[in-house]
Amino acid sequence: MSDWTTPADLRARVLREWDRGHLLSATLTGEALYPWRIPLKCPSSTELAGSFDAVRQWIRELADSAKTEGKPGYRLEFQEINHRQLGRNHVPVAAWLDTEADALALIGKRREAAQFQELAGAIALAFPPLHDWLVRRPLRVLEHAEDWPRLLGVLGWVVAHPRPDVYLRQIDVAGVHSKFIERQRGLLTELLERILPAHVIDTAAPTGVAVFERRYGFRAKPALIRFRLPQGGMHGLTDLTVPADEFALLSLPAAQIFITENEINFLAFPLTPNRLVIFGSGYGFDAWAEAHWLRAREIIYWGDIDTHGFAILDQLRGRFPQAHSLLMDRTTLLAHRPLWGREDTPTRRELSRLYPDEASLYDELRQDRIAPALRLEQERIGYAWVQAALAGYE
Repeated sequence: MSDWTTPADLRARVLREWDRGHLLSATLTGEALYPWRIPLKCPSSTELAGSFDAVRQWIRELADSAKTEGKPGYRLEFQEINHRQLGRNHVPVAAWLDTEADALALIGKRREAAQFQELAGAIALAFPPLHDWLVRRPLRVLEHAEDWPRLLGVLGWVVAHPRPDVYLRQIDVAGVHSKFIERQRGLLTELLERILPAHVIDTAAPTGVAVFERRYGFRAKPALIRFRLPQGGMHGLTDLTVPADEFALLSLPAAQIFITENEINFLAFPLTPNRLVIFGSGYGFDAWAEAHWLRAREIIYWGDIDTHGFAILDQLRGRFPQAHSLLMDRTTLLAHRPLWGREDTPTRRELSRLYPDEASLYDELRQDRIAPALRLEQERIGYAWVQAALAGYE
């Protein structure tokens, strides 16, 4: 009996179509879903004879849950079976949902469906190009049911102010604040891609919440660069953090630019009148791209001895080919064996810009030849070892 279709199985079958969005999207496309016939798994002839009482109970349960006058739901289709021992019996072989109301009542989704119809109508009226999106993502509409008045307000503002060159904070829509927009950037991206003219979208910026501002012409929070100058610095200031575009204008006189990824190493880094140290931020050197004066400087990168340390070095060389590494060698690694750690998620990808000795060590790390997921963090290297390495740059 456990294999025979139960009322719960029927509800689960219809609910799967709801969860796929099919029941809602059909209301927008005009697809004819109803009457909808759902075949039942029914007793075999052998089971009918051997479990007659169980079959009668199964039929009774299905019939009790079927629709009656004034009660929507499913109706049963019966087939007559002429059994040589039991005679003629009528066994249900399918359930029929005659109308959308029957299907929605069965799964308890009438309120949500009515809400979708109201929202979809308002969205399509405001922005007809979103019709196809409504068909594809009906449940997404319901997920954000309370947000649509504000979402439509933001969409209308952006359409009226293409590539506005302002911060998100400056969007002036009733009830909308910058945190709301930041939280909804993923959904807004889906919608703006469909309603904005192609020429106002920066297609060079990939879709995604991280580049929302650039793609649609908003001002982004400026990237900041932190650096230290020798004693005396600029008007007595030695530890500075400035926007990347302002950093690009500085053209500082130091001939040697050191980049380190650890803050304590950054603060303790020995400086000379000819030396500047920058606090790195891992991957991503786009913010440095306009600092053309760096191309005429000697750049030395000090990262962790692990796969990502070399991947960051490789990326840095994509912007500044003259960059070379500090304390990212096999000798340093082996000399600090007691301080080895493990890298959480090593990278295995090919890196094309490493020098031969760097590439050789990187291969040993990514292939676990020395130790599994081996990592030596830069702050674990002895300070005397650092000073000895820097002596070559005096």
